[in-house]
Amino acid sequence: MSTLDGRELILGVTGSIAAYKAVYLLRELTRLGARVTVCLSEHARQFVGPLTFRTLSGRPVLTDLFDPQSDEAVEHVALAERAHAVLVAPATANVLAKAAHGIADDFLTTLLLAARGAVLMVPAMDGGMWEHPAVAANVATLRQRGVTVLEPETGELASGLGGRGRFPEVDRVVEALLGALVPVRDLGSERVLITAGPTREPIDPVRYISNRSSGKMGYALATAAARRGARVTLVSGPTTIAPPPAAVFVPVQTAEEMREAVLHHAREATIVIKAAAVADYRAKRLSPTKIKGKQDLTLELTPNPDILREVAARRTGAFVVGFAAETHDVAANARAKLEAKGIDLLVANDVSRAGIGFDADENEVLLIDRWGGSRALPRMSKAAVADAILSAILALRAASAARVGR
Repeated sequence: MSTLDGRELILGVTGSIAAYKAVYLLRELTRLGARVTVCLSEHARQFVGPLTFRTLSGRPVLTDLFDPQSDEAVEHVALAERAHAVLVAPATANVLAKAAHGIADDFLTTLLLAARGAVLMVPAMDGGMWEHPAVAANVATLRQRGVTVLEPETGELASGLGGRGRFPEVDRVVEALLGALVPVRDLGSERVLITAGPTREPIDPVRYISNRSSGKMGYALATAAARRGARVTLVSGPTTIAPPPAAVFVPVQTAEEMREAVLHHAREATIVIKAAAVADYRAKRLSPTKIKGKQDLTLELTPNPDILREVAARRTGAFVVGFAAETHDVAANARAKLEAKGIDLLVANDVSRAGIGFDADENEVLLIDRWGGSRALPRMSKAAVADAILSAILALRAASAARVGR
């Protein structure tokens, strides 16, 4: 992951129970080299005090626009004009509304109006607030103005209810900030099709066959590709991850649905990355009603279509990448799969190892290409792995074109 060395940032914290997560975010931003000035709203101070942020940032914390104990307020507004980015995390429905309508009735909203750099909002709210039409309209207004508004995550909320509204993981926030600050546009001419997540193959109306894939690697690839300028289509099985706002999102359930979506969108793709963990088998006969009883059950399975091989066979110039989750003989099995599928690059990892692969935030992979090369990537965040894979694709394609041109 890129660093934030020398970047001047303002971190606005508003009155959400997720305000404590801003402490972890601040620690990561400073670790990456940013100079961070924190601005606390009045309600945020009810959750986390200024001393915590001042200690971690090494800078005065902005609280009251007319605080006689602070430096002159005009200087702090000038700071907003100099700052490379203003990051509001967590961003409540209230501050989203104020920002959308240009209201400046406290220090933070005044800074937002004065900001000349990137603005990133990280919403966190309870209940059904994120889906409320007023919130949706305010978010749409902000995005139209060029503000990056992250999608909150789905899970248990402060009220104990479930739904969308959770503060995203810190790594995801930092990745979005990096994209807003230092976009690398080397994929600006590319149409990238990415698959992610598992598939679910029904047995009856209640049960299904699936696997442990979380979709994190595929979503990281979609986020990185969009940040680097590509037009991204993400075909995803069921996950709990919010899709990147810039990607065309195509949700599917079964392997057959994924095949149909992939073959449709692959016709225009210049790069196809099949990171999804497609179920190898589905039930040969689907029970129309819930299967009852506790007796032994014999389930007859039939193979699912080989989407990766079919895409490789049908392609007209696209660079095709596959993934292999292995538990032993990783290099040998990966090489055999690459040759059997007829693809350009295969990304393999050992899912028997703890902390990498399925449902983990980090990965350690082996890149094997059809020209005989291989490259091991050390353990790192999936966001960093995604960028390394995309860079490898560009390098391999350029090298191939150079060989052909000789």
